[in-house]
Amino acid sequence: MSILKRPLAQRASGPWGVRNLKRIKGFTLVELLVVIGILGILLAIVLVALNPARQFSQANNTARRNDVNALLNAIHQFAADNRGTLPAGIPVDPDPAASISDTGVDICADISPTYIALLPTDPGLETDPIADCTVAYDTGYTVVQDASGRVTVAAPSAELSESISVTR
Repeated sequence: MSILKRPLAQRASGPWGVRNLKRIKGFTLVELLVVIGILGILLAIVLVALNPARQFSQANNTARRNDVNALLNAIHQFAADNRGTLPAGIPVDPDPAASISDTGVDICADISPTYIALLPTDPGLETDPIADCTVAYDTGYTVVQDASGRVTVAAPSAELSESISVTR
């Protein structure tokens, strides 16, 4: 019997013959939709678990802690070089803490650039660190000293209900 006389289902013409077409497997539309749905659910779970907004807030608070420590170190280095005299204008308790700015406690000229290269600014202000003490500036941080001369530098804009301050 010749190949042309055989029924169509029995003909095998090369690797893509009719017989072989029945054996080719693929994904159905339903299977693809199920996989896409599962991937979407997993992505949502990962995003909720990572919580990027919280991560950014924690990073900002870490920067604030570093800035507060750097400012306090610069103030104490100034005092060490000036026989214990703190930069002028730091209020004494019970006065409220004053902002480190050109309109508050202006310590920029006293500590920059000798004791700190640039005055750091609060990450929430989204401004560059202060390099020029002759222009208007605001660091976003506060400073106060108690009756015994201990200085506290704080970050009042801390996020996640944290309190960031350092006293020495």
